[in-house]
Amino acid sequence: MLAQIQAMFAVVDLGKINWNQFLEKYLEIAMSIIGKVIVSFLIIAIGFKLIKILIKLLKTTLEKAEIDYGVISFSCSFIRIGLRCIVIFMAVAHMGVEVSSFIALLGSAGVAVGLALQGTLSNVAGGVLLLILKPFQVGDYIVLTGTDCEGEVAAMDIFYTKLKTIDNRVIVIPNGTLSNSNLINNTKQERRLIDIEVGISYDADIKEVKRILTDIAKNEKRILDQDGVKIFVSSLADSSVMMGIRCWVSTSDYVATKWALNEEIKIQFDEEGIEIPYQKLDVCIKNEVNN
Repeated sequence: MLAQIQAMFAVVDLGKINWNQFLEKYLEIAMSIIGKVIVSFLIIAIGFKLIKILIKLLKTTLEKAEIDYGVISFSCSFIRIGLRCIVIFMAVAHMGVEVSSFIALLGSAGVAVGLALQGTLSNVAGGVLLLILKPFQVGDYIVLTGTDCEGEVAAMDIFYTKLKTIDNRVIVIPNGTLSNSNLINNTKQERRLIDIEVGISYDADIKEVKRILTDIAKNEKRILDQDGVKIFVSSLADSSVMMGIRCWVSTSDYVATKWALNEEIKIQFDEEGIEIPYQKLDVCIKNEVNN
């Protein structure tokens, strides 16, 4: 095709042109080129449409096989990109570009592209590493330590992982960054330990406080093992006695149960006249200056 284009636009003597022959010869070449361009665009359009259908069927099949959704999302993303590259390669080949020349061009550009896309390639490698090690799955609630990034894993693509926050925002994190970060998976285990500390006055009756905390725990139905509830003196602080309460709950009930226990402790302490000490403003300022 390139030879045809060169022949079409070769330098000619306009005064000696036989326009009838020109129209017959070069119009035929032009129509051939236009036809190949149209067919190439059709190959891309139809190919991309078929890829979309194929990926949808593949996703449905993998979901029925109960494969982890993260693996499904990553695999479908990887296959989609690969198939689209093949379709584009077929369209370019149909245009008349020699396959060997095209491959040589890609090979020579590969090094430069690889250097320019080091971060992108590391994201792909990071995604593969996350799939192998499985520190989390789609639906888990994770926290990246040292950052403000935390949320439920919504999707995992070939380059990025998406987190959905509790206030319905979306955080997009590169897989390379995620695979090299310290993670906390809050929902990996079926049970979680609630650990609450509350300060009481040194004048308060510790036995009475333990009785109140025990009654609060007994009335909370979401606690899994009532016999496993621990109520104890955690530490003797400067201005208060720190009381601790620990109990096991289902991971799905962790937040709601902790909120309920904190609220009930405050209500019961107020009703029983148990003082919860607090630092005065001048003491807080003094500590702040010392720090």
